[in-house]
Amino acid sequence: MFEVTVEESFDFRSREYAELFDRSAATAFQHPIWLALLYEKIVGRSAATPFVIVVRHQANGRLAMVLPLVRRRYMRLKVVEFADMLVSDYVSPVTDEQTFSNILADGRTVAAIRKRLKPYDLLRIGKLGDGSLPLERLLGIGKRDSMGMSAYSSKLEATFESWREHQLDRSYRKELDKKARQLGRMGEARFECADNPVAIRTTFDALKLYRGKRFDGSDGPADLLQQASYFDFYLAVATEGCGGFARTYAFWMNGRPIAAALGLAHRGSLLVILGGFDEAGYRKQSIGSLTFEQVARDCIERKDHSLDFTIGDEPYKLIFGGRPTPMWQIFRAGSPLGYAAHLTVEKLPAAKALARRIFRSAHGKPTKSTAAIASTEPTDEPAGS
Repeated sequence: MFEVTVEESFDFRSREYAELFDRSAATAFQHPIWLALLYEKIVGRSAATPFVIVVRHQANGRLAMVLPLVRRRYMRLKVVEFADMLVSDYVSPVTDEQTFSNILADGRTVAAIRKRLKPYDLLRIGKLGDGSLPLERLLGIGKRDSMGMSAYSSKLEATFESWREHQLDRSYRKELDKKARQLGRMGEARFECADNPVAIRTTFDALKLYRGKRFDGSDGPADLLQQASYFDFYLAVATEGCGGFARTYAFWMNGRPIAAALGLAHRGSLLVILGGFDEAGYRKQSIGSLTFEQVARDCIERKDHSLDFTIGDEPYKLIFGGRPTPMWQIFRAGSPLGYAAHLTVEKLPAAKALARRIFRSAHGKPTKSTAAIASTEPTDEPAGS
């Protein structure tokens, strides 16, 4: 019924993948632009090996499902994981619900997929959304485990005024109005969604500067934008996706960006994945909060139905009407070493901290960081996520 292969150089920009993605239940983080650039600019420059499982209909060769994975080594431990690379907030098989059910019902296909995954000491996949396809059933894993964190999404309304009234506390609305007036008195302030490569590059240079100062690695994970491969990746996503998949927002003051955010547009929702602001110059004006308020306004004008703040339990997400949904992870040991590693990490807090340091070091991060691995950073200001 199906044919299973492994392709290290799968073409995510191909027409057949774009058609599969369009009819799939996948997320923005499996979009053709996102995955093509992720494998090219991050996986290709790291110690990870591309490992893409491709399932086709045997009768006509039509693409049925894609699992975008990587192989990694953490010292002696051989690990298979989703192509996340610290930048994707949600993972999903790239297929539709009915095809996934058909694959699950075909024992030979399931066995072939599991065989193709080997050898590994540990198979681990996190960042599964609450309503995502049951990948654990495909991989022979009994149940999902909680990641201990949630994702947050705010429901948008027909008008900005209505959303603001129903989602923001009255006193906070008044406070933001006051901050906006203060900002207006400081110079020529304007908010926009960048529509050309020059404005996008200028915005990203500012993002790199602001995030580098705020997330310097002294208290939590160091900022990914400071690494050339990650900066090039995000910039390429913003540039190639401009006008459709990606939106680069900026608050400008006298011709200089003082706050910015990058979002991915997917099926009527904007997923905010990166932000930063001039903390030294405009923190008292709550420039991060004002930026998110204007992002919401723009989304409503575009008829989006939700503003997704993605993974992380930062307080500001509740302030802007975000509602939590749990996130899940799955594990399967492929050897005694893998079982021992997983058991040790899950049972002993010190071992878990060590594993996080090793994991981040393998991605080129400072080894002193013990904070949770996520693409969002904890902060009360939204533009610091």
